[in-house]
Order: sequence, then C-alpha cells, then structure tokens
Amino acid sequence: MAGNGIVEDEESIKGGNKVQPFAFTPTPGQFKEGQEPKAPLLTRVLGLEELFSLEVWRASLAEVLGMAVLVFALDTIVISTLQTETKTPNIVMSVLVAFVVAVLLLATYPISRGHINLIVTFAALLTGLISLSRAAIFILAQCVGGILGSLALKAVVNSGIQRTYSLAGCTVTIVAPGPHGPTVIGLETSQALWLEIICSFVFLFASVWMAFDRRQAKAVGRVVICVILGIVLGLLVFISTTVTATKGYGGAGLNPARCLGPAVVRGGHLWNGHWIFWIGPAIGCVAFAVYVKMIPSEHTHSY
Repeated sequence: MAGNGIVEDEESIKGGNKVQPFAFTPTPGQFKEGQEPKAPLLTRVLGLEELFSLEVWRASLAEVLGMAVLVFALDTIVISTLQTETKTPNIVMSVLVAFVVAVLLLATYPISRGHINLIVTFAALLTGLISLSRAAIFILAQCVGGILGSLALKAVVNSGIQRTYSLAGCTVTIVAPGPHGPTVIGLETSQALWLEIICSFVFLFASVWMAFDRRQAKAVGRVVICVILGIVLGLLVFISTTVTATKGYGGAGLNPARCLGPAVVRGGHLWNGHWIFWIGPAIGCVAFAVYVKMIPSEHTHSY
C-alpha cells in the first residue's frame, strides 16, 4: 500500500554524494557522472508534472475501481451480516472485512501500490512518500470510487433494505422510536472522534508502516503484508464495534471515502457527524507523521 516516491535502500543512499535539500545550484564534483541532481524541495512536494502523467492517471483508475468494489463488498457484508441476525455479527464482519481488504490490496498493488484508502494516501503525503499532486488525484479517485460503489449497491437492493440499513453508511447517531416519541441514540461526538483518531493511528503504526518501509516490505513479501493489513483492519472493526456496543453507532469508519459514498447516495442522517470520519483519520495521520519524523533516519528505509 505504500505510495510511489520511496527511494532506494540505506546502502544506496549512503553510496555517492548527498545533495543538500535547498541547494538548487550544484557545485563542481557534487554529482557523479550520469547522476541526476535532486529536484528542489518545493518541486518534489508539489509534483506538478504528475498532473500530466499517464502513469498516475492509470493508477488512479485502479483506485476508482478498487474503492468501488471495496465499498460495494463491505457494505454488502455489513447488511447481510445484520440481516441474517447471526449471534456473533462483529466476528463474522471482521473476518470477511479482513479477507476482502487483503484480496483488493493484492489486486491493486501492481498498478497503484494499493492505497484504496484516504488514510494511507494522506499518511504517504505527510511522510513525503508521494507528492501533493499524486495525493490529490488519488483522493479524488477514491471519493469517486466510493460513490460509484454505493450507487452499485443501491441498484441491487430494494428500497426496504436501503431504508433500514442506510446502505451500511457510517453513523454516529440515529433517530429511533422511543416511548415518548423519536429519540436520538448512538455515541457521543467526542467518543466517536477519539475512536477514529486512535484506530487510524493504530492502523498506520501496526501495519501500513511495513508497506512504507521498503526493506521490511521486501523481506516480508507483498502477500504477507496485504494479509496483515487486512487482519489489522478487521481487528480494528471488531474492536470499534465491540467496546462501544451502542446501537446507532456503526463503528470506526477508517476510510473517509467509504463513508462518503453512502452519505452522497443516501443522504439524510448519514451527514450527521459525518465530519468525524474525516477529521479523526486526518488527526491520526498527522500523529503518525510526527512519530515517523521522530524516528532516527538510520532506523528507517523509506527516504
């Protein structure tokens, strides 16, 4: 799931002369023959040339399709698990989520490095692994994919299921019948926000960092990393839907684009507290980026 922009291993970094980040004019003998000088920092951060890169737009197409399939599959899993009234819906849901995520990561990795999650893309941007232009294209693609996945789900389920389960959208509270009229039930805003922040950080810390670290990713292997990512995400879904055990709260979103799709297509109460599923992961990504910057450079192999 690591984005493009990861440079060579530590050995290749230490071999040859380094370029100062803000040295725009190379000095004689600074570069080896045939070696390209490093682009200015602002150029590398913005990556404006990627806006016109066919390779980036092809990768974004994989993100659109991957996210559409992810939203359709996950929301179908949520609805079918609740509809069958199984005794352990959280466990069944978590296992199926882990499997689906792992498969889709393997399917999209060769083309787009398997982001299919705004949390991964934003974290890759903050840690300097991808440019701002690539991140913007990927985020747009993921949002479009989330909406397309929800539209596909709406097309295959009846209006009763749509109304009952709200296309399995992300909810903090819902309005339910009460003894004295309609009552708002669910989780408090602060609790839901903290769950998003903590779960997003744990997701990045416990699994995504292995994909960002080129040496570790090579040692473990692509398949194993994708499986670990799926398992960690499944565990976080289980934890967020179990520790709260509050009717009306759908659990940690852990992917703003997945929450956006049903909200756009279904609307209504799905917009209540929708900001939590964006701000929470964003704060988690910033915390993860700060943690990465605090690690001594000799212990990382991503830059």
